[in-house]
Amino acid sequence: MPLILFSLTSAFALGLTGLAFHRTHLLSALLCLEGMLLSLFIAMALWVLQLESATSSAAPMLIITFSACEASVGLALLVATTRTHGTDHLQSLNLLQC
Repeated sequence: MPLILFSLTSAFALGLTGLAFHRTHLLSALLCLEGMLLSLFIAMALWVLQLESATSSAAPMLIITFSACEASVGLALLVATTRTHGTDHLQSLNLLQC
């Protein structure tokens, strides 16, 4: 396994592990998602450069666009939950209560 593939796979796995096990704050969950999407973007960009094809060159831009949209929606949700509940702890949020 090449070193760049190992580092991208481990970055994605660390983001997934952080998302799965350390869900105390909403901000930490959003940062783990951003790390996962960033590693996917770098892997896709390197894959497109390695293939040298023009047909799949828009895929990394699509991933980075979705990542930016996810970040803006996540920060909007973070601000909304902090204003309504006073904290961003995921344990204190009750989804059944309006």
